[in-house]
Amino acid sequence: MSVGELSGGDLLSSEGASNAVYGLPPPELAERRSDARQLSPLVPGAGAIEGLDDASLPGMTILAPPGTIERRYVLAHALRTVKAGGQIVVLAPRDKGGARLRRELEGFGCRVAEDARRHHRICRTTRPRDPVGLAAAIDAGAPRRVPALGMWSQPGVFSWDRLDPGTALLLETLPALDGAGADLGCGIGVLARAALASPTVTRLALVDIDRRAVEAARRNIADPRAAFVHADVRTPAAAQSGLDFVIMNPPFHDAGREDRALGQAFIAAAAAMLAKGGVCRMVANVALPYEQALIAHFPRVALVARARGYKVYEAGR
Repeated sequence: MSVGELSGGDLLSSEGASNAVYGLPPPELAERRSDARQLSPLVPGAGAIEGLDDASLPGMTILAPPGTIERRYVLAHALRTVKAGGQIVVLAPRDKGGARLRRELEGFGCRVAEDARRHHRICRTTRPRDPVGLAAAIDAGAPRRVPALGMWSQPGVFSWDRLDPGTALLLETLPALDGAGADLGCGIGVLARAALASPTVTRLALVDIDRRAVEAARRNIADPRAAFVHADVRTPAAAQSGLDFVIMNPPFHDAGREDRALGQAFIAAAAAMLAKGGVCRMVANVALPYEQALIAHFPRVALVARARGYKVYEAGR
């Protein structure tokens, strides 16, 4: 059956299921084999799509990223790594890139069958023998040095090409740091670089769930005191202990949706990592109610700064 003959009912059948998956597609929308290899940089322990050989996979299922440059980069790598004639299933929420999926795949030379279900657009295609435009899309989404930051970054990483205003405020109010510390949700290493400017810092763990951010931070910080950890702060893999300080600009979106529990989990993790007398400095959007979580985990909490829609707290153990 050709792509053009697929019906909505056939669209996500298990026939021809892929052996690789990118992201976490809703199981009710996209079946995948239990042995499918995970390739998302946001899943610690996953493989890297960039490292796969050309035409090495029989197929792939993708929850497409919302950012245009990042999404096209992933689609291009999928078309590079899947064998000619292999099945590729791509889906995304309609308002987070899903409405553009069909047009983008067709731009690479694919014939596409499209379905809509539960506010998602779902596209199914087979990898054409000679897709077009892959190199340009991969180059556009690849790691690069960003002149405005003077640092390595990559589209898809948080605030990849500019200084986030919350981070900027935390930098402005950051005191000289001493001893051992951690930067939770380190990104490309902006805060870590400032922390390591203090000669009295003895070691710093840079922790982030995004492999691309950790790899960029590693390129940006050539300091023997730095250790780089690709892990979810909410898991034991990220655990540190006996620290003198924690700095952080915790995320508040998960899979594109606001999740205030993320920041609360970062606060709990920071408290668990600090030794008695240790200090956490964090920044957050003024609309996020983290005060109760801070009070629950720290005996001393102070508002240090409030400006430009952000607030900085210092919390002591």
